[in-house]
Amino acid sequence: MAGWALCTALVLAVLAGVVGETRYEKFLRQHVDHPRTSVLAAHRYCETMLARRQVTAPGRPCKPSNTFVHAPAEELLAACTQTPDAMGIHSTPTPMGLTACRLRGGDTRPPCTYRARQLQHHVRIACLNGLPVHLAGTHAPPQ
Repeated sequence: MAGWALCTALVLAVLAGVVGETRYEKFLRQHVDHPRTSVLAAHRYCETMLARRQVTAPGRPCKPSNTFVHAPAEELLAACTQTPDAMGIHSTPTPMGLTACRLRGGDTRPPCTYRARQLQHHVRIACLNGLPVHLAGTHAPPQ
């Protein structure tokens, strides 16, 4: 019985795309889209990308928000060399193009529909061993 449960768990993990994925690779999959992917229906960018990148999936709740950064991964890696704030979060020195996806309505049950906003913001990231592993937020450049 334990062997069957282990086999089932491994199959589910493979289907979820998590076997062998490092935290950095997960960060890239969920948050970096450079250059920005063109989709046939521009207003469906978030739904398309979140599904393609397996951030949302049938049978799982919709993610309330997700941000895609349209800059090379190297620029986010460089942010890890910046001095972190008191919370240990690093910020990119210059604003970057990004798409902020926010769930429409309050229902987290699929189908998931999102509102997309194009922004030029600094990106705040948590780093581990010099690699970005969590997008902690964004902020507008000072005026």
